[in-house]
Amino acid sequence: MKITRVTSHVLQYDLPEELGYSQQFYAKRSAHLVEVETDAGITGWGECFGPGNVALANKGIVEKVIQPMILGDDALDRDVIWHKVYNLLRDHGQKGMPLQALSGVDIALWDIAGKVAGLPLHKLIGGAHRRQVQVYGYGMMLKRESVDEHVARFRAEAAEIMDKGFVAAKMKSGLGPKEDVRLCEAVAKGVDGRGKFMVDANHCYTTSDAFYVGRALDDLGAYWFEEPVAPEDLDGYRELRAGLKVNISGGEAEFNRWGWRQILENRGLDIAQPEVCAMGGVSEYLRVLTLCHAHFTPVINHVWGSAIAVAVNLQLLAAMPPLPGGLNPWEPMLEFDTTDNKFRDALLVEPLHIQEEVYENGGFVTIPDRPGLGVEPDRGFIAKYEVD
Repeated sequence: MKITRVTSHVLQYDLPEELGYSQQFYAKRSAHLVEVETDAGITGWGECFGPGNVALANKGIVEKVIQPMILGDDALDRDVIWHKVYNLLRDHGQKGMPLQALSGVDIALWDIAGKVAGLPLHKLIGGAHRRQVQVYGYGMMLKRESVDEHVARFRAEAAEIMDKGFVAAKMKSGLGPKEDVRLCEAVAKGVDGRGKFMVDANHCYTTSDAFYVGRALDDLGAYWFEEPVAPEDLDGYRELRAGLKVNISGGEAEFNRWGWRQILENRGLDIAQPEVCAMGGVSEYLRVLTLCHAHFTPVINHVWGSAIAVAVNLQLLAAMPPLPGGLNPWEPMLEFDTTDNKFRDALLVEPLHIQEEVYENGGFVTIPDRPGLGVEPDRGFIAKYEVD
């Protein structure tokens, strides 16, 4: 079954309001879908991490660099294809955008494999360890408003997320260490003991400032402190993990097994957060998951993007072995962006209805069991929002 075409679909629309995190504000929502076609008439879908102009640049890598390498290859030889592309791109970047582009292609090849076999992705991996997974909601983004306005809004949004049935709420930080502590206090009050709360700094702190915020999180009982320092600062991660009670999480900005080996051997993470749409797709994710579990580091996937990203992560979470196992094992959660996202909520012919399930099922969502990723995009929707 030969690959006949690889197409990138970059989608974009204007958000109803500007949103921000510690690095920037953004006013548009983007998604980068990858479609792989075969001579058997079977098509697979994947997704590349990266918004805006990054998505447009990755479209060039997918269509102009990777596509010529794999046209005519057997679509079921996904591991052969992965290493072929990686080896040919190694001299031009072992991380970053080449791996983001490869991720979308690899996910699409796994979707094809599932459709050929008539099995969901989790069956191809080895089966479902769980039929449902808990979901946490993140929101509480930064805006161009005063600290007091942030505090009032964060407390209200945290309460609203819990009211919707999510098992935990995650906030952004980035106003400054002292101001951020106020935001964390507001979110703790909004959650009001009904579940966990987490803080995502998007690597905006020095190690000393991260300790300042982290000690407050210790007192507030936060569940994890995400990307507190720059991803390159492995020593900072190790020092924070050794010096704080709150779980230290991160890893979304790492792109392959070799980088993950350094992170894990450094012992700087309590919770690993690989991003399947950035790190090389399902093929590389599974290798990194094995590394994480070999180091007894639990995994909660980073999830950002369209319904394709959500669908593949549901499959991966189903197939994730319990760590370390037992009658009541530690369980992963699905990350769910509660801000406006048409590319998640309206992209599919048959929507996932995550928020409805969460509300009705006590914070849980069921794993789809249709072949491949278990979802199919609406081509009319894609055509409406696609940009050049």
